[in-house]
Amino acid sequence: MTKLARRGLWTPSMAGGLLLGLGLLVAAILAPVLLAEPAEQLTDAAGQPPSAEHWLGTDNLGRDNLARALVATRLTLLMTAGATAIAVVGGIVVGVGVWLSGPRVRKVGLRLLETAVAYPSLIFALVIAAILRPGVVSSVVAIGVAGIPSFARLTANLAAKISTTDYVTTARLLGVSPRAVALRHVLPNMAEPLLILATTVFSLSLVELSALSFIGLGVQSPDYDFGLLLNESLTQIYTQPTSVLGPSVMIVLTGVAVMLLGDALAARANPRQGRRAVRNPAGPPVVEIPDGDTALVRVEDLRVRVPGGAELVKGVSLTIEPGEVVGLVGESGSGKSLTAMSVAGLPPAELEVRADVLRVDDLNMLGHPDRGRLGREISIIYQDPGTTFNPSLRMGVQLTEVLRTHLGVGRGRANKLIADALAQVNISEPERRLRQHPHKLSGGMRQRGMIATTLVTTPKLIVADEPTTALDVTVQHEVLRQFRRIHREQGAAMLFISHDLGVVQELCDRILVMRHGEIVEQLTPGQLREGDVHHPYTQALMDAVLVVDTSPVRQEFS
Repeated sequence: MTKLARRGLWTPSMAGGLLLGLGLLVAAILAPVLLAEPAEQLTDAAGQPPSAEHWLGTDNLGRDNLARALVATRLTLLMTAGATAIAVVGGIVVGVGVWLSGPRVRKVGLRLLETAVAYPSLIFALVIAAILRPGVVSSVVAIGVAGIPSFARLTANLAAKISTTDYVTTARLLGVSPRAVALRHVLPNMAEPLLILATTVFSLSLVELSALSFIGLGVQSPDYDFGLLLNESLTQIYTQPTSVLGPSVMIVLTGVAVMLLGDALAARANPRQGRRAVRNPAGPPVVEIPDGDTALVRVEDLRVRVPGGAELVKGVSLTIEPGEVVGLVGESGSGKSLTAMSVAGLPPAELEVRADVLRVDDLNMLGHPDRGRLGREISIIYQDPGTTFNPSLRMGVQLTEVLRTHLGVGRGRANKLIADALAQVNISEPERRLRQHPHKLSGGMRQRGMIATTLVTTPKLIVADEPTTALDVTVQHEVLRQFRRIHREQGAAMLFISHDLGVVQELCDRILVMRHGEIVEQLTPGQLREGDVHHPYTQALMDAVLVVDTSPVRQEFS
């Protein structure tokens, strides 16, 4: 239980699902052994009402209704597991195979799947069961095969994105077999969502198997499952309603148990649910600023660590004054982005964040500050403009979100403000850009679009996480020019993360050098420009900057 809790899996849904599932497994294992006689032996006590001896009464042949429902659990679970396995394995093979096949096969396969899922799977199951001889095996095969198209379509949707990634494309170009590509590259990246989908298939298979037995195309006597018990109790439903209670409740409990487990797994897969960054101490939304403390941002002894593992940020302390631009430099993995995202209140959900003080203005970033103020007062510009925006939404909806949600600006006015801001950052035809999807804009235009939002929301703090890394040199120059303009006109404080020492020495008022989660040196732009550094790591960073000696070329052409 401790390991589950540490991984974020021990939730109320998981606890309820495991409790119900364990009870069903116990019933499936023990009931056929302990209750076989009252469940199957014919007696003279036919049609008895509920009593202390027979809690749900007896059927028309004197058999105990509750005992029969419990005994039927084993066969029902085995059949459902078998049908689910057929649907899941078949769906994975078909869905992944479609996307790893050639374009023509893929196109035909997807069209066939779309046609198949247009009809309820139970209709296919009825046709298959009617062709095959009614029984346990035929009903399992019917439900399993009928469930393949829907699961294959979902699997194909998941495989669509993965099969076009660079590592899959490279593997296929290197001659790796489709089977190896599927097993090594595609399936491992789909395991979690497929497991969640499998729980849904299990519940649906349970209901459909019971339906087949209920109409006489499934389990045949003397075997019995929940569906057959419902069929047999149909004649007693008006004279003895409790006869249907046993199989009905067992179907509901089995379905609820599996769906609770699926919900817990979905919460674990969703970064917005089931996992929260551990913040200590978790104080009030706002804090009182001591007299004489003029810093807009104050961080004291910030530590970010993996629960039970390594410490990634180790006692970082820094301040940012109103209107000050502070640069944070260091190699990849030094903790720059973790520090910046902790300041902005967006640390990775699976990490622990602790600090003596962590505030922006009077917002306590260790607690739960007001989201409206966060949206208005802190602006974040991410490193990769290609992943900043939702590809399914138009630019206008995303760029005006803060204006509409947190500032209460109407849609028309918000579009006008953001269009003017886009024009200010030299984006042509801003009104048309707002109607376009992100993929129709270049990386530089998307990055300048993010910068434009800071022009209309006038934040107190801008966190720029390597905003020029993914851009070409000419676009980098334009983006940096816009940063200087925002700083000059709005006076916003800025935490600027970069690998480029030349950029930070021109843009920033102070420069913090970070290594292995610690700040090892603080410099002014003048010190960096003149090489007046003291820590060996800072000197190593400066030595790594490429300097092109053009004197021989000048001499040759002079």
